[in-house]
Amino acid sequence: MFKRKILSIILASTLLIGNITGCGNAKPAENSGVTTDVSSGNSDDTMKIVATIFPEYDWVNTILGEKAENADLTLLLDSGVDMHSYQPTAEDIAKVKRCDMFIYVGGESDKWVEDVIGSADNDDMVVINLLDVLGDSVKTEEIVEGMEHDEHEHDEEHEEEKDEHVWLSLNNASILCEEIAVQLGNVDEANKDLYMSNYEAYKEKLMDLDSQYKEVVNGGSKKTLLFGDRFPFRYLVDDYGLDYYAAFAGCSAESEASFETIVFLAEKVDELDLPAIMTIEGPDHKLAESVKESTKSKDQKILTLDSMQSTTSKDIAGGTTYLSVMTNNLEVLKEALQ
Repeated sequence: MFKRKILSIILASTLLIGNITGCGNAKPAENSGVTTDVSSGNSDDTMKIVATIFPEYDWVNTILGEKAENADLTLLLDSGVDMHSYQPTAEDIAKVKRCDMFIYVGGESDKWVEDVIGSADNDDMVVINLLDVLGDSVKTEEIVEGMEHDEHEHDEEHEEEKDEHVWLSLNNASILCEEIAVQLGNVDEANKDLYMSNYEAYKEKLMDLDSQYKEVVNGGSKKTLLFGDRFPFRYLVDDYGLDYYAAFAGCSAESEASFETIVFLAEKVDELDLPAIMTIEGPDHKLAESVKESTKSKDQKILTLDSMQSTTSKDIAGGTTYLSVMTNNLEVLKEALQ
């Protein structure tokens, strides 16, 4: 309730600054600096698009292709904070309220979106909710053996929380990119064929990488990943028939594991003779190191899979793309499954 009141105050404040703040006014430090000029029926002929997270941003940029130079594309979560802890600023809300297309994940972390869309200034705004696009294929967060969890959050009366990390499946990425291409064509009908052509070319790259993942998994001697960390990769492991153990679920806010959890994970490493203990991006790998030190051999590698939850415009300027991250993850996976 308190959080909703705070959001209402922020929304009210945007009404006062709404006349001077819009999608096209983001500072370079807050987005990738991609700004251009697509014919979309706006007074300035610029298609304004806001994407909450990096994968959405990169998919839009790729599908726009040459038209990316004529579009104002904003990456909203551009401070290195992941979507589970993100709270929109008044400027963020103003960008969303004025844009032509808004793309967001749609899970528990995006509850703030409902109020913003409900008070949008642009009645013709196209909204893409990733979870809605995927429908019944969306998974719920699960608690596997040995994982830390709060009992009251997973009792029968508690509504199951959807696993928001849908972009970590290449198959999901293909489905979501097709929807983005279709909706870009609805906003900018003059270039809809271009957007669909760009999507088809991108889909081939996604499916080629998917084939490489299958080859690596089929050729690996191990079929289990163990994370001394949160685990946002359920969609990926399910795509390729891998098993997993982890300290925390993907959306968990916990960072300190119990002694029992550390011992359980270490014993699983020993039992399965795993060559690596996995982490996600970030500087703190203390838990993975603790698991390693609790194993018999204490010689496992600490390997990191990037879940793309902390990618910023600085990374984008350095050449980071969705495909480059997933390709790097493939190399890490290959090493972990040897």
